[in-house]
Amino acid sequence: MTDTPRTTFQQLLHDQISNEFTASQQYIALAVYYDNHDMPQLAKHFYGQSVEERNHAMMIIKYFLDRDLDVEIPAAAAPVTAFDDYRAPIELALAQEKHVTEQIVALARAARDDGDYLGEQFMQWFLKEQVEEVSTMTTLQAIAARADGNIFDLENFVEREVNAAPATPASATDPGEPLAAGGNL
Repeated sequence: MTDTPRTTFQQLLHDQISNEFTASQQYIALAVYYDNHDMPQLAKHFYGQSVEERNHAMMIIKYFLDRDLDVEIPAAAAPVTAFDDYRAPIELALAQEKHVTEQIVALARAARDDGDYLGEQFMQWFLKEQVEEVSTMTTLQAIAARADGNIFDLENFVEREVNAAPATPASATDPGEPLAAGGNL
């Protein structure tokens, strides 16, 4: 491992490991909330989101390992676990994804500013991923509002449009997806 100080990009990217693990924990909390409220489709979606965020953290770890840079596993912040109603977890998820988008943009900018072209290239997939994540959560927020308390309509939408298995796995259709340390779950 290298003993040189981290660049701004490398430090922000290292910090992002904690952000991704925190997002993973938060999504578990959302999934458990929906499980506790007999909303299996939303629970399934957020359990899946948790795994996805975990994989993002592991992709960053693999990047550090591949670049022969020191990496430490940071703590994750405690998740929010209490919500006023079924819409609140979705609102939190949307706010979280918008915040993560800002973090990813800052990472891409820092890589460019540091002249780290390998880091800048690594961030491109994450930028594309955030467009999808914000879009999905924005749609869920709109459908939850339209459902106006009709949980069955919301659950049916999530089952039909969000949880429906794609014809091919995302990793098979996106060759630019980074590998995760230990493999994607």
